[in-house]
Amino acid sequence: MKHLYRTIVLVLILAIGWLVGLYSGKQLANNQLRIYLNNYTSHNDKLTRVLSMIENDYVDSISRDSLAELAIPAILHKLDPHSVYLPAKQFEEADEPLQGEFDGIGVVFNMATDTVIVLNVIPTGPSRKAGVQGGDRIIKVNDTLIAGQKMSQIAVMKRLRGPRGTNVKLSIERKGIEGLVDIVVTRDAIPLHSVEATVMLTESVGFIKLSQFSRRSYAEIKKALLSLRAQGMKSLIFDLRGNSGGFLDQAIMIANEFLPSGALIVYTEDRNGHKIRQYSDGRGGSTDLKIAVLIDEGSASSSEILAGALQDNDRGTIIGRRSFGKGLVQSQTAFADGSALRLTIARYYTPTGRSIQKPYTAGEGENYAHDLIDRFKRNEFFSADSIHFADSLRYTTPKGKVVYGGGGIMPDIFVPLDTINVTRYFSEVSGRNILYRYTIEYADNHRKALEGAKSIADLKTLLDGDKTLFSDFVRYAEKQGVKPNWKDIKRSRAIMEAQLRAYISRNSDLEDNAFYYFIRPIDKTVQQAVDELNKH
Repeated sequence: MKHLYRTIVLVLILAIGWLVGLYSGKQLANNQLRIYLNNYTSHNDKLTRVLSMIENDYVDSISRDSLAELAIPAILHKLDPHSVYLPAKQFEEADEPLQGEFDGIGVVFNMATDTVIVLNVIPTGPSRKAGVQGGDRIIKVNDTLIAGQKMSQIAVMKRLRGPRGTNVKLSIERKGIEGLVDIVVTRDAIPLHSVEATVMLTESVGFIKLSQFSRRSYAEIKKALLSLRAQGMKSLIFDLRGNSGGFLDQAIMIANEFLPSGALIVYTEDRNGHKIRQYSDGRGGSTDLKIAVLIDEGSASSSEILAGALQDNDRGTIIGRRSFGKGLVQSQTAFADGSALRLTIARYYTPTGRSIQKPYTAGEGENYAHDLIDRFKRNEFFSADSIHFADSLRYTTPKGKVVYGGGGIMPDIFVPLDTINVTRYFSEVSGRNILYRYTIEYADNHRKALEGAKSIADLKTLLDGDKTLFSDFVRYAEKQGVKPNWKDIKRSRAIMEAQLRAYISRNSDLEDNAFYYFIRPIDKTVQQAVDELNKH
C-alpha cells in the first residue's frame, strides 16, 4: 500500500505538467485547475483516468477524496512556496483571524499555572453580561474538570467556543467566595481586532500597532486615526512588525489614506504580462501626517505592499529591519468540503517597479523556510553592512532615494536586534516564564486598583507608587529557584522593569494600549521612530 501511494503521487505530479500546458493564463489559475481537482467527470485525461481506475478497479476500496488529499499537496509542492492546499480544519483556523470575528464567550485567559485565569472580559461580550469577572478561575466547563489536567490551551478553547446562541456552563473559583460559582454563558459573535494598540506615546506622537490585514483593518485604522487626532496627534508611528499580511485590498486602502492623489500604490503582473495598477484617489484623510513605519523580518506580503508604497512615494520613513520578502499574489478557491486552495497567480511590484519576492527554487520549500535562520547566521539582524543587494536590483524614488528589490523592503533606518543587556539571569526568569507568572499574580492581587485605572496616567501613577515592585519580583524568582545574580540584575534591570510594568498593565482595561506604552523604554525601534519624527 505504501508503494502504491508513492506511485499514485508520482503519476499525478507528472500529469500536472500536461494540465498546465493545456490551459493558459489566469483562467487556468482561477477556473480550470479547480475543475480538475474538484470535478472528476471527464475520462479523457490521464489524471482523471488514474483516479477512476484506482477507485473502481483497485483490489482494496480507496475513495477518490482520500487520493485527492494526497495528490494536491504533492502537486503544489512542485510550485512556489506560497501555493498551498489547506484541509478544512487548517483553512478554518487560518481564515478565522482574517474574517474579524469568531463565536465564543468573550474572555482573555491565561494558563500559566495549569489553571484558566480570566485576565480580561470583553466589555460588550457574553461573559461580561453573564457576570464573569477578571481574576476568575475556570475550574470546570460543562461539569468537566479542566483545572490541573495539563490540558492544552487549544483544547480549552475548543470547549469554550461554539456556535453563537449555544450555552456553556462555567464553574468558577472566585476570591472571597466559598465553593464554585456556576455561570451559564450564551455564546455570541466575538470581534477580532487587527489593530492591537492605539495610544499616544508623547503629546504629539501617536502609535498604532496592526497585527494583520483582516477584512476590517481599514475601518479599524480610520477609527484609530480619528481617536489619536482627537488627542493631539501630529505624527504617527505605524507598527507593522510581525504582521505577516492578509487581504491585499486592505493594504491598498490604508496606503491610500496617507498618499496624495494619483500616486501609484502597487501593481500586479500575471504570467501573460497583464498588469493591474492601483492608484491613490486623493481622498485619504492623513496625507498631512508625518509617519514612520516599523518593519522587521516578520513583516510580509500586505505589510510590504504598504511599506513599499510609502517608501517609493517618498512618504514617511521606514524603520527597523529588512522585511520577509513575499511578492507573490495568491487567489483563494474554497471547496465544498471546507478546504481551500491558495494558488499563486501573479507577482506584485512596488511603485518604482521593485519585485520584493526573495529568491526561491520551485519544489525546495525547506530551503526557503530556513531563510530567516540563514539571515541570522549571516549577522543580518545585527548589522546593515551584512545585507547585500545586487546592483541590477537598484531603483530610485522620485526624490532620488535608492531602494532595492529582490528580497523584502530594506528600511531607511536600520535598527539592529538588541541583545546587549540580555544576561543569564534575565534568560532564566524569562525563559522559565517566571517573570510573566509574577505579573499574573501581581495583577490578581491588585485587581481592584488596576480596574480603577482608566487612563495611562492612572496606571503610571499606580506603578510609580509601588516602590517594592522590582525587589518583590526578585524574591519571587528566588522562591522559584532562580537565585539573584546582582551583576546580571543591574545590567538587565531596565529590560525587566519595563516588561513587568508592561505585562501588569496589559491586565488592566487598557490592555495592549498600556502594554505598548510601558514597553517603549526598551523598544529601540520605537525610540528611533520618536526621535526621527521629532526632528522636524
